[in-house]
Amino acid sequence: MKKYSNLLYKTIENKTIVWFENSNEYLVLENTTADILKRLSKGVSVKKIAEVLSKKLAVPIEKTIDFVLDLEKKLFIAKDFSDSEIINDYRDITLPKVFHFVKFYKVNNTIFKVSYLNEKELSYVHPKFDHLVVDQLNSFDYEFHVFINNNYIFLYVNKKFIGSWSSKEIHYFQGKFSMELIQKIHQKEEKDWMGVFHASAVSDGKKSIMFLGDSGNGKSTSLALLQANGFTCLADDFVPMDINKKEVYSFPASISIKKNSLKTLLPIYPELETTAEYNFTRLNKIVRYLKPNNTNFFEHLPCNELVFIKYEKDSDLIFEEISKIYAFQQLVPDSWLSPIQENAQIFLDWFASLTCYQLTYSNNDEMIKTVSRIFNTKYSI
Repeated sequence: MKKYSNLLYKTIENKTIVWFENSNEYLVLENTTADILKRLSKGVSVKKIAEVLSKKLAVPIEKTIDFVLDLEKKLFIAKDFSDSEIINDYRDITLPKVFHFVKFYKVNNTIFKVSYLNEKELSYVHPKFDHLVVDQLNSFDYEFHVFINNNYIFLYVNKKFIGSWSSKEIHYFQGKFSMELIQKIHQKEEKDWMGVFHASAVSDGKKSIMFLGDSGNGKSTSLALLQANGFTCLADDFVPMDINKKEVYSFPASISIKKNSLKTLLPIYPELETTAEYNFTRLNKIVRYLKPNNTNFFEHLPCNELVFIKYEKDSDLIFEEISKIYAFQQLVPDSWLSPIQENAQIFLDWFASLTCYQLTYSNNDEMIKTVSRIFNTKYSI
């Protein structure tokens, strides 16, 4: 019998979400298609499945056999994830003797010493954590080294090699750096996390809400407005969730503010006027960084709502519950999700329990009032 990938199934609304262990991928399928996968994975023959499908759909068996075989080929043949080209094997790589930039970051009472070889390495990490800098200390809890060698950026933690990434994979390096940071802050290993979401998270001290949206939709601007109106910024752009409590954990990075948001935010945050500006040509954006108002970076809170937020000039306020399937398809592609089967099942169960909304606005006060209502009551659509 063929050896197939382990699969997980979760029916939500009128679709089935399927998780494939061999690729850690999630696909949204029609229920009939998902049922065929279940039968294939249990060892039911292609011919028997095709016969049932032929009668059900009233189509020739030749066509259903072709359909099932094609589905099997696309979805069950394990992908080859081995690199097709030889890359640096790291055997000759050693830590540089001199690092030109050394920073000490304090997160609550934990001290991180991070050494950057040159200004380029510094630019990839430091701007988001500049607000955590403290004077040079003789003692620290964790030591990170970041350096570029042969066009690869390397990360070491406590002198242990963590990984290396090409110049085209800088966002993966930044994600791994952040992952190592939260593991040390919250004393958890990678297996202890359900996932990390490309989103923003705010709290009222009792629970959190996660905000999502494409770049330029006003996600971070909304977060800055909310933290100026009594809410706490838990995380911006990098929102970690643990596997045991299924809660959003605080991440101490600054809020990234794009240039076109300054007119709105300068009256509230005059310090942005003189804050350093960073031009990320690779991402085609110019940003400044705003310090989060969180004073407890150990905080973690439950999250039961996802809100897709969008600023749209001259728009009336639109707030409505949306399809979970649509929300899932927007959430997953930009997220890191645990490849462990047990964790994947917990993620699917957690997602199925959520309520998902779309919030479109042009009036900031109306947006803030709507978010307050989500926190304080069960909003009635």
